[in-house]
Amino acid sequence: MNAGNGLSADGHEFLITPWNTALILAYTTASANLTSIGGPANQTVINGVVQEIDIPTGKVLFQWNSADHVPYSDSEQRLPASASSPWDWFHINAVHIGPHGTLLIDARNTWTTYDVNRGTGEIDWRLGGKSSSFALRAATGQTLDSAGEIFAWQHDPEYVGHGVYTFFDNESSGNPLLPYSRAVTVRLDRRSWTATLLASDNQPEGLPAASQGNAQTTADGDLFIGWGSLPYISEFDPAGRLVFNAQFPAGVNTYRAYVDRWPSIGGDRLSRRDSRRP
Repeated sequence: MNAGNGLSADGHEFLITPWNTALILAYTTASANLTSIGGPANQTVINGVVQEIDIPTGKVLFQWNSADHVPYSDSEQRLPASASSPWDWFHINAVHIGPHGTLLIDARNTWTTYDVNRGTGEIDWRLGGKSSSFALRAATGQTLDSAGEIFAWQHDPEYVGHGVYTFFDNESSGNPLLPYSRAVTVRLDRRSWTATLLASDNQPEGLPAASQGNAQTTADGDLFIGWGSLPYISEFDPAGRLVFNAQFPAGVNTYRAYVDRWPSIGGDRLSRRDSRRP
């Protein structure tokens, strides 16, 4: 699938929607005046773009550019030493379907997930970062990070239903805000505009993943996690108990990991639940 409007599709995302269009991401460079935030007047910036594509024709049905909707001042990424060095201020890394057909757009370098109206492109709400629409809380036994955030440098926002979302919380781009990465479950209340950290499934070896990662809610309510730049995959049950953990060979990692059915010869199936029990 090619991007439209002269852009090149990026490998972070390719999602077929329930209405059979394709959601893809792209990066594009521009020049920006950053004097208001202490930068140069002609800084090269990298903006994040979402496109919805009609699959048979390749026609762009919808396009969203981060620079049109988010201020550069929201970035947590340091400015480069040179104006000619591209500043990856947003770093778009996911687009998923939100409630009522909205788009959940994730930006690693603003520490924010955006719920975007697919008709107008307007941001309905922001979770995390410097301009969060929600006050952040931690349920009993849960912990915000050292910046008082639910997540940082995160990936993979997923709408579970009934106001509940999961996120892969890297907590690191090299200098961790928590000693470990985790998958977090969050409830959003749009009446009180509060976001509550309900549960955290922490990396079993206590390690931080400086990039990549995802969390998938399975049909039986477990959370299956790919640990991104770390060579592990894990599964936790709804009570937070680790029920499966595996390590890749040295030098191997995965951007995202998913559970799916895999038929074997003769039709027999061995599930990860079978493999983790005596």
